[in-house]
Amino acid sequence: MATKDVVYNTVIGEGSVFEGKFMVDGGIRIDGKFEGEVLKVSHVMIGVKGRVKSNISALSVIVEGVLIGNIDAKVRVMLLPTSRVYGDITTPELIVHQGVIFEGKIKIVPDKSISVREEVERIYRG
Repeated sequence: MATKDVVYNTVIGEGSVFEGKFMVDGGIRIDGKFEGEVLKVSHVMIGVKGRVKSNISALSVIVEGVLIGNIDAKVRVMLLPTSRVYGDITTPELIVHQGVIFEGKIKIVPDKSISVREEVERIYRG
């Protein structure tokens, strides 16, 4: 899924603040501030000046700004050079650019129904 194919039909603009639960069918670009319990959308783009304090559930997440919270992405997470992330990430694909600041656990699995430890041990045993 190329970034250019994603339509961000919702925008929290620079200087704007949104607090609460946010669920939308489509993509959201955050250049302002979002705080809430959960952000559940198809695609999330946190711009360079974007500030988010929430858990994110999405197909894909791109971070250029600041995120405090966990990410659960079904397709991909991309952390661009200016991103600052504090939280855990679960995704089948993770792209981390040089310059990123990150603290948290990373779980990379194609299928969340499998236990990573059991799968690795099974392969190790042959």
